Amino acid sequence: MIEIIDTGPLNTIQDLGRPCYRDIGVTASGAMDPLALKIANLLVGNDEGAAVIEVQTFPLRLRFRQATGFAVTGGTSATLDGVTLSPWWMKTGDAGQVLELLPSPGAARAYVAFAGGVDVPIVMGSRSTSLRGAFGGVDGRFLQKGDALPLGEASALSIDELGVVPPATALSEFFPVAPDGSLLIRALPAGEHDLFGADAERFWNQSWKISSQSDRTGYRLSGEPVRPTTPIEMRSYGIVPGVVQVPPSGEPIVQMSDANTAGGYPKIAGVLEADLWRLGQARIGSRVRFVRSSHAEARALDHAIAVYVDDVRNTAQMVGRALKTMAGR
Repeated sequence: MIEIIDTGPLNTIQDLGRPCYRDIGVTASGAMDPLALKIANLLVGNDEGAAVIEVQTFPLRLRFRQATGFAVTGGTSATLDGVTLSPWWMKTGDAGQVLELLPSPGAARAYVAFAGGVDVPIVMGSRSTSLRGAFGGVDGRFLQKGDALPLGEASALSIDELGVVPPATALSEFFPVAPDGSLLIRALPAGEHDLFGADAERFWNQSWKISSQSDRTGYRLSGEPVRPTTPIEMRSYGIVPGVVQVPPSGEPIVQMSDANTAGGYPKIAGVLEADLWRLGQARIGSRVRFVRSSHAEARALDHAIAVYVDDVRNTAQMVGRALKTMAGR
């Protein structure tokens, strides 16, 4: 059991989401940075999609009511009873110890996984919090001071401590940053791309600022507006995370984890799934530049991420088995 002793708004329980219900108007939800969620879970011996705490409002302070393995990933500075923890690291919190997460200047969100996973009820195949639907997680809401979170049964593979190289470092050759610090996000032209005429090229060439009118549903981007050469009337169509729509204002909106299930604004691009975790860590006010990509590059990036995740999984399992063998001697 975990007790929340201090939290801000917007901190929720998330897993990898519920993508199979968009046809009835249910958003997928799930982690904004699914890669950080997967790694945190693997470090504590969970299935990679177990439910965790997603933190985007700091500080978060929680107390362990029993000895519990935990891992912190994403962007944060974490302490256990005031002692600074290494980033992207797994440790065991003893009963009564307090874990505190403070903000990091380089990323927007942190993830805390616990051995056994957060054992809130499964709703439509997922434990993720749907804030718009007010279900999932803890009563479909933000975490609050005094919440007691039950945990599932931990894996038999017990590890005292284990850390990994963060993906931004381990995969740096695949995920470059522009010289001016802009986040380079790869995307493919979407259905109405060519209807924007010369403005389509300006979409790719300029640096966009993530505005304060951004949340888990979508990131609104500020910059020189882009508009179709002639007004477009469209029927509503299905939407998934990564779709870049352009409303009449000309300021693009990138659909994120709580993406709408349908909409009618013209689509200018679609962000590669392999880059969505990086976009999910982008802070309000940071700058993004879109890079025209290809299906071949998308497959290569997916492969690189899969190799990284498999390496973490295999290492955690190998260390766990070795420790179990040593303990049995």
